[in-house]
Amino acid sequence: MNNRFKIANLGICQVESPLNISNFVNDQDRILFHTRLAEYARIKEPQGKPLSVEPAGPREKIFFHPDQTKAAIVTCGGLCPGINDVIRSVTMTLFYRYGVKNILGIKYGLRGLNPGYGDKPVKLTPDYVKDITHIGGSILSSSRGPQDAKVMVDYLESLNVNILFCVGGDGTMRAAEKLTAEITERRALISVIGIPKTIDNDLNLIEKTFGFDTAIDKTVEAVRSAHVEAKGAFNGIGLVKIMGRLSGYITATAALAQGDANFVLIPEVGFELDGERGFLRALENRMRKRGHAVILVAEGAGQELMKQDSCEQKTDASGNIRLQDIGLFLKNAITRHFREINMEINLKYIEPSYLIRSVPANASDSIYCSSLGQYSVHAAMAGKTGLLVALRKNEYVHLPLSAAISGRQLDPHGSVWQRVLETTGQPAQMRNDR
Repeated sequence: MNNRFKIANLGICQVESPLNISNFVNDQDRILFHTRLAEYARIKEPQGKPLSVEPAGPREKIFFHPDQTKAAIVTCGGLCPGINDVIRSVTMTLFYRYGVKNILGIKYGLRGLNPGYGDKPVKLTPDYVKDITHIGGSILSSSRGPQDAKVMVDYLESLNVNILFCVGGDGTMRAAEKLTAEITERRALISVIGIPKTIDNDLNLIEKTFGFDTAIDKTVEAVRSAHVEAKGAFNGIGLVKIMGRLSGYITATAALAQGDANFVLIPEVGFELDGERGFLRALENRMRKRGHAVILVAEGAGQELMKQDSCEQKTDASGNIRLQDIGLFLKNAITRHFREINMEINLKYIEPSYLIRSVPANASDSIYCSSLGQYSVHAAMAGKTGLLVALRKNEYVHLPLSAAISGRQLDPHGSVWQRVLETTGQPAQMRNDR
C-alpha cells in the first residue's frame, strides 16, 4: 500500500456493527486514484500496483461500543453554506444509526477546546439539530487561529471524548493533524476525523468542497444584478468582486453559469492595467462597441498590481495572507482611466461575499453535506483516525489529513478557462509582453 494514502486505525475492530445492511465496505477494497491510462500506468505503488485509496463507507466490524462512545464536533474558520447540514448529519447518524447518545458540540472553533476561554460545549440531540439546515452559518459558531495541541487533548480526555469531528479548511486540518499526533504519542484511543470545508473549492485532491454549489447560485444572482445595472445606464459598468483567494473557481464557474460577464479576472491569469493590450484598453474597446460591460474579479486577482505598504506580508489568525482590495483598486482605476480619456461611464460596484458565506445550503450542497457527515461517522466508528472524507472521481474516499492542502488552482490552459474565454469574448491575454 502506498504510504501516502495509508489510513491509521486505533486498533482491531471486534464490535458487530448495529447497521442492518448488506453492503458493508471491506478495508481490502481499493479505488483507483488515477483514471487516465497514462497516469494509471506511470504512477504506481512500491509493490507495482496502480495507485489507489481506501473507500469510505460502513464497516461490518467497528471499533467503538456505541453505548460507551462519546463524540464531539467542532466547526472552524470562515463561515460557509452547509456547516449546519454537516452538524445535523453527524448527529443524526451517530444517534439513530449507531446508537451513540452522547454527542457534544464544541463552541467557537478550536478555542472551545481550550478550557481557559470558558466556552462550555452544548449537548447535541436530534431535537437540537432537527431544524438547523434552514439556518446559515454554524449553530456552534466558529473562530480562526490555532490552539495548543496538548491543551486541547487534555481537555478532550477530561471530557472522555472518543471521537472528534473537525469541520474546516486546510488550517483546521493541520490542527487536526497535530491533535492526531499528540493523541498517538499518548496512545490515547481518540479518533480524529476531518470534514474539509472551503467555499473557494481550492483543496488539492478533492473533487468538490461543500458550499461551492450554493456559492455559485448566490454569485450568479449578483452577476445578474450587475448586468441589469450595467444595461440600465448610459455606458454602464457592473463590477463584482467574488471570493477566491488563491483560485478563480467560483468566479469562472459563475461566469459560465450566467453568461453575462464580459471580463473575468482570476489569480491564475495575470493581467496588466495599462498599455495597448492591457485590461483598461480592452474595457474601453468594449464600451465603445457595446455601451456596457460586466466585470467579475476574484479577490486574489491582480495582487501584484497594488503597491504594498511594506515588504512584510500580513496574515490573519489562520495564517492566510491578508490580500489587498482588488475590487476597490479596480473601481478607482477604471474611474480614473475613463475620466482621463473624457468618456462618461456609470460604474456600479457589488461585493456579495459575506452574503454568500452566511446563507443556508442549497439542495445540492445539502445532499452533499449529509453524505459527508454519514461517511465521517462510519469512518470514526470503525476506529479510523487522522483522515478526512472526500469526494474524488465521484467516489467517497478516505484521505490522510495532510491531503487537505489549499492551493489547487484553475488551469489557464484547461477546458474551464478556455470556455470562459469563449463565453466572455475577452482577450486571452491582457498583457503587453504577450
